[in-house]
Amino acid sequence: MSAPTTIDHRSTTGYSLPLAYWLARASDLAYKDEATIESEARSWGFDQVHHHETRFTPPFPLEDTQAYTAASESMIITAFRGTEPQQIRDWLSDAMTPPRPGPAATGYVHYGFAEALESIFPDVRDTLAELRTNGQTVWFTGHSLGGALAMLAGARMYLEEPRLQADGVYTYGQPRTCDRTLAAAYNKGFKNRMYRFVNNNDIVAQLPPEPAYTHVESLRYIDSGGRVHESMGLLGNLTDRAKGMTADVFAPASDGVRDHSIKRYIAAIEQNMS
Repeated sequence: MSAPTTIDHRSTTGYSLPLAYWLARASDLAYKDEATIESEARSWGFDQVHHHETRFTPPFPLEDTQAYTAASESMIITAFRGTEPQQIRDWLSDAMTPPRPGPAATGYVHYGFAEALESIFPDVRDTLAELRTNGQTVWFTGHSLGGALAMLAGARMYLEEPRLQADGVYTYGQPRTCDRTLAAAYNKGFKNRMYRFVNNNDIVAQLPPEPAYTHVESLRYIDSGGRVHESMGLLGNLTDRAKGMTADVFAPASDGVRDHSIKRYIAAIEQNMS
């Protein structure tokens, strides 16, 4: 099976590599300017595109939060934009970042993620309510910071706006986002609907530090050879991560940044469909 040339708008819940491929591309598209997003989304069969953006003032660590929602008669995708590896790594390495109560007072989430999502969540929610007129499936996706926002948006819809809850959430290089209480509620509510892709030594997926923050389940691990695994034992994971770090003997520490690239996620998923 090769990479699909068009996205299947009739995608249903459950795991699908072709859907993972297209949502990774949708996550990559979130980094582009509005005109490019609209042109590309329409070429994929989405006739309606809404942009969501809020700008922040110092000392908030981000300049803005951006996302877009693309809708057709059968499918709606909301893709959240990520940020540069160095920027998010410096931010997430700050273990002193205070947590904030999670959706519907369930557990806690990273303060910065919560604030970033809150700035555009009302617009995302209202847009979904406006566009979901034909029982379309709804998908949240994002890379890096965008993955954290996609996961949290899914949690907020599930716990606060269940009529608008997503049919699935696919993230790429997502950082740890919440505490164990919210993760447990999310794992229960999104069983067979959440898929968190991590590429080998991706540095962002290793932050913020445990135990304050944790990951949700449904990992899809991409090994150093580009193969996607639905499960990976601890020993096998450690061995493979070590193998990835030796790929560049002159700059082993740079592997974590290279592995974070959304282009690498797209290429790996495409490789697994060949």
